[in-house]
Amino acid sequence: MIRSALGTEQNPFYSPLMKFLKRPHLLAIAFLCFTASSCNKKQEAGIPVGQFASLTGGQATFGQSTDKGVQLALEEINASGGVLGQPLRMITKDNQSKPGETSTLVRELITRDKVVALIGEVASGRSLEAAPIAQRSGIPMISPASTNEKVTETGDHIFRVCFIDPFQGTVCAKFASKLGAKKAAIITDVSKDYSLGLAKSFKQEFTKVGGIITGEQSYSGGDKDFSAQLTAIKSANPEVVFLPAYYTEAPLIIRQARQLGITVPFIGGDGWDSSELVGVGGAAVEGCYFSNHFSNQSTDPQVVAFVEAYRKKYNADPDAMVALGYDALRLLADAMKRAGTTDPAKVNAAITATKEFPGVTGKITLDEHRNPTKPAVILQVKNGKFAYVETIAP
Repeated sequence: MIRSALGTEQNPFYSPLMKFLKRPHLLAIAFLCFTASSCNKKQEAGIPVGQFASLTGGQATFGQSTDKGVQLALEEINASGGVLGQPLRMITKDNQSKPGETSTLVRELITRDKVVALIGEVASGRSLEAAPIAQRSGIPMISPASTNEKVTETGDHIFRVCFIDPFQGTVCAKFASKLGAKKAAIITDVSKDYSLGLAKSFKQEFTKVGGIITGEQSYSGGDKDFSAQLTAIKSANPEVVFLPAYYTEAPLIIRQARQLGITVPFIGGDGWDSSELVGVGGAAVEGCYFSNHFSNQSTDPQVVAFVEAYRKKYNADPDAMVALGYDALRLLADAMKRAGTTDPAKVNAAITATKEFPGVTGKITLDEHRNPTKPAVILQVKNGKFAYVETIAP
């Protein structure tokens, strides 16, 4: 009687659920939806950390390299138990190397994805775009490789694991002097904060030690013809040319310089660090020098282990952007462990207090401006490879 009564649609106690259960195909769909929902929840487990990078576009090799370093660090951190008993979960977004894209992505990472920290960027201009958003939101942001000094001046939630342009420009000027150069020319990309900052610090240091700047020329990122600037450079007879450019323009400029008969060495900054420099520049860039954060030829045991792990995963040698991405995520994980929480404010305080962190790019102690004090290396293009020349301390 009870079963019969409940099974009758006319019964006021008959539940719509009974109708549903009489339709096996609907039951199957419901089961699949529940399973998918459960899987999604499993995929979303872990501590959400955001990364914004130039994975495509004009400076794609920068973003691809830092992402590979971040992913290697992520694997190692999670394989060793994660952070505070949870795995880290990276949410990576591609800004396509475009101005204006980063701000949209960073807002998404903070408001929609609820990240507790941010890793990014290499290009100083894009870090400067992201930094005010992170600062206002109270989310710590660690730049792997933005060297413009203005980046961390944005506020107390903005950090970096690379040295800054005033130091890098000084290093390049000192090295130019060591080469015996008394006269130098400068070619600057006026569309890049990075290039402007390096040019300024190089000029200050080079003239401070008695050098003469024979001429300053400029271009804008994306230009292809540099004949006018190079003709003016050549007429002033410099003994070295400082070119604080990205790898996208540097090899083109140097090739055109060689075609015009300019044979003196070119010196650049870490923006040259890409296989594209040699791939595009070819023989023209042979013998040129640039400052960098890291050499994969180091014999330091920690660096050797890192290089071996990277080769095993990617079947290639790591560049400086890889190493800086690797250090950025590892430093963040270390700060979370020291904070004992993933609360952004407490993580921020722990990052600020970082002392002697053992990075593969050198020991990292953050100063009062949230910048690390660390040495730079000089590399030379030699037989199509980047050969270590020397280390220059602060």
